[in-house]
Amino acid sequence: MLDNQGEPNPSVTPAVEAQAEKKLERDPKARELWRRLAVRRATSALSFLAAFLLFLWWLPYTSRRLLLTSIIANQRLIVLLLGFGLIMMSLLWSAGQRLDVWLFKAINTRGTRPKWMDGLMWVITQIGGIGFITPLVIIAYVLGRPRFAIDLTLGTLTLLFVVTLIKAIADRARPFNLLLETKVIGWKAAGLSFPSGHTTQSFFIATVTINYFRLPLPIAIVLYGIALTVGITRVYLGAHYPRDVMAGAILGLIWGAMGVMVAPYI
Repeated sequence: MLDNQGEPNPSVTPAVEAQAEKKLERDPKARELWRRLAVRRATSALSFLAAFLLFLWWLPYTSRRLLLTSIIANQRLIVLLLGFGLIMMSLLWSAGQRLDVWLFKAINTRGTRPKWMDGLMWVITQIGGIGFITPLVIIAYVLGRPRFAIDLTLGTLTLLFVVTLIKAIADRARPFNLLLETKVIGWKAAGLSFPSGHTTQSFFIATVTINYFRLPLPIAIVLYGIALTVGITRVYLGAHYPRDVMAGAILGLIWGAMGVMVAPYI
């Protein structure tokens, strides 16, 4: 059953947040914790890089050369990678966090919302979950699209691994763990916040579907519009910050483009 779990709580002002940040900066224990987190993030990032290099090593020489050439030649992919890196780096900036909180509150906490809207947003957000992807894969296979089903399956599983790894590197708590006035619709999502897994999967599915079926621009716009709506629901439901959604959208586009390029070699 859907339930708005947000309860009235004292508002946390920017001034209070700034004072708390300065106090943490002066605390030796807090600095040591940040150092350990930095080491863990660096270790996770190196592990991901090692896994990618092993995959390249596993590929035959000709396939590896063609794949790397395709990646380098794809300027849109490079721009997306840079965009994702910038968003991830922005997590270290206090100004970015304040803007993120302001946008989150504008979508999640301000104004009154009808119950039917809460229910609709909860239903839409399921498009980015395993409960939607699994039947989609089965239907594609039954309807005689085994390659599409395999691409979705492999892409989804590897993307789950990548998202989990990036969450461990970023180590960002969900909004409802930090912001007292967060309105949570449904259950409180487990795990960490950055990036949004539902948004990532939605943009990945849209990208793979558009490329596999060579869909025209109007339909592509509709599919990406649905994926964007899924991202908005993650903020509306209290599960993610806006930057989590932005990063998830970019990562989903990257993984979809990578899937299209890698598919001929596997």
